[in-house]
Amino acid sequence: MTTNPTLVKVTRGNIVESVHSGSISVIDGDGHTVLDLGDTALPIFPRSAIKAIQALPLVESGAADAFGFGDTELSLACASHSGEPEHIAKARDMLQTAKLDETCLECGGHWSSQAWVMRDQTKLYTDTPPAICNNCSGKHTGFVCTAAHMGIEIKGYIKPEHQIMENVRVALEEVTGSAHDVELCGTDGCSIPSYAIPLKAMAHGFARMATGVHLQPERATAGKRLLEACMAAPFYMAGTERFCTKLMDLGGGRLFAKTGAEGVFCAAIPELGLGIALKCNDGSSRGSEAMMAATFAYLLPDDDPLQPGLQNLARTKLTNWNGIHVGDVMGEIEI
Repeated sequence: MTTNPTLVKVTRGNIVESVHSGSISVIDGDGHTVLDLGDTALPIFPRSAIKAIQALPLVESGAADAFGFGDTELSLACASHSGEPEHIAKARDMLQTAKLDETCLECGGHWSSQAWVMRDQTKLYTDTPPAICNNCSGKHTGFVCTAAHMGIEIKGYIKPEHQIMENVRVALEEVTGSAHDVELCGTDGCSIPSYAIPLKAMAHGFARMATGVHLQPERATAGKRLLEACMAAPFYMAGTERFCTKLMDLGGGRLFAKTGAEGVFCAAIPELGLGIALKCNDGSSRGSEAMMAATFAYLLPDDDPLQPGLQNLARTKLTNWNGIHVGDVMGEIEI
């Protein structure tokens, strides 16, 4: 078994206090390996990192155009949002456009992971917030809008055997080139099926999404449209001060990045035709975020104008409760 390398060091003073190990795969549209660190063949659950691929049926079915969905709506359909008022309002608008309401969402509700949003939610809800506040409610809104457009029964759409989930499974399998079999299937936090596949398959899938290589023309167009929507409206895919928002705001249409639970990230650099997938072994976002920024920095030329911003995101300061700089989180790709 391949030993995953240390990719992030956490210091206190001049001493390394903690490390994060992980694996990274970078693949081009033709399937050629550009970077391979750690065990990238081991099947893992991509969780929310592959939402842009899961949103393909929304576009390919004609639902997005039928309902007049633009960049903000498509970005929300790929989102793990913070549950901010703008996210909730946009999801409700999408549902209303399809003559639906939030009671059809089957993702379950939860409090926002962002403390300041959760404090505001406590003023609105005495119990767990409803499903519309789920960080996956935009994705689920895309699912039910697709079902409504196609005339498919909505109830039970989260079940593996439902036509909506089967369409999503087929899209994932065809884009990544990896089998999504029942023995690889688990259940995600929002209750839809989640299939474990190798990092290298995820990376190849996002290279195909970015380039359209070896995809049918309709799918190539849909994939490009979804990535561009997320890059154009990253707030709706994440939220205020979220890492994906920071990366894509910095990239200005050049970088796509989407986090998933348990330390997974998928990304693309369309101008280079590259797809990226990584996993932080311990499942922490601290580790995966530093790895993601460091990977972008490694792949872009040293004189690229994005380098200073990427270096700042890859190497962040740790401060104590008095605001004193006590150490650093340092993502480093060493070949």
